[in-house]
Amino acid sequence: MSAARDHGGDLDAARAEFGGNRDDWLDLSTGINPEPYPLPAFTAADWAALPDAEAQAALIAAARQFWSVPDEAAVLAVPGASAAIAQIPRLAPPGRVEIPGPTYNEHAAAFARHRWQVTPGGPARGLVLVHPNNPTGRLHPAPTPHGLTVIDESFCDVTPEDSHVSLCPRTDLLVLKSFGKFWGLAGLRLGFVIGATGPVGRLAEMLGPWPVSGPALRAGTVALSDATWAEATRLRLAGDAARLDSLMQAAGAEPAGGTALFRLYEVENATAMQSHLARHRIWSRIFPYSTRWIRLGLPPRDRWGQLEAALA
Repeated sequence: MSAARDHGGDLDAARAEFGGNRDDWLDLSTGINPEPYPLPAFTAADWAALPDAEAQAALIAAARQFWSVPDEAAVLAVPGASAAIAQIPRLAPPGRVEIPGPTYNEHAAAFARHRWQVTPGGPARGLVLVHPNNPTGRLHPAPTPHGLTVIDESFCDVTPEDSHVSLCPRTDLLVLKSFGKFWGLAGLRLGFVIGATGPVGRLAEMLGPWPVSGPALRAGTVALSDATWAEATRLRLAGDAARLDSLMQAAGAEPAGGTALFRLYEVENATAMQSHLARHRIWSRIFPYSTRWIRLGLPPRDRWGQLEAALA
């Protein structure tokens, strides 16, 4: 079993320290859209039958359309981007992999587990870029070819114009997409890998048949086909991110980066700020490598008052 790593969403730890019922808590420790896509009506076959080829093809077609995937590139649906992250290091012989940090820690853990040497800078035979970065929101320019290049675009759907999917015919490149973040359905466990047919096909073999459930196939197909919802959601998230910045600045925090799904702030004492919010049953994210950074996601529309009261 892999060692536990620092992540958001650990409400059990918050409740163990600060008490309260789960429903009392406003969890802002993740970057998940707090107003998820409305689930479609599922059929009995979605739950009872093995996912069929037609349903998988419909999901892939919707993904190609939504992300403007080049015809030469392959698209693989996976049971959450983390499932692909865990297997991708097996696609090439171990060597040095460059992972600029600080960033999402599962990439380094996966490469290290498969005997790669993780380094924050080159030269290296592999490269991982989280784009936009978590937690800073930094955007990366198109990378030069490496032996194995991974671009994690889990948070890029708020700014689709920044995507590097157009590079995917490159044989060294894989782009990861998360369904849980922008569509707010993290529990569905759905993600995508886009890249050349060779490595994507090998990754499909590693994951085995039927990696994605029938309900996930249906929900993903419907959501990825709903361009109107996506555009309206981008506008709402941008407005809510600006509102959160105003609240935090009034409380003495300085914006330090982020995306429209999460905001990063610099404060005098991140641990003290997290504890203050926790006493108001609001959970946030701090980081072991910084005493001054705190990250907050967006509240749902009916819970802003709880945050405003805590910051007053």
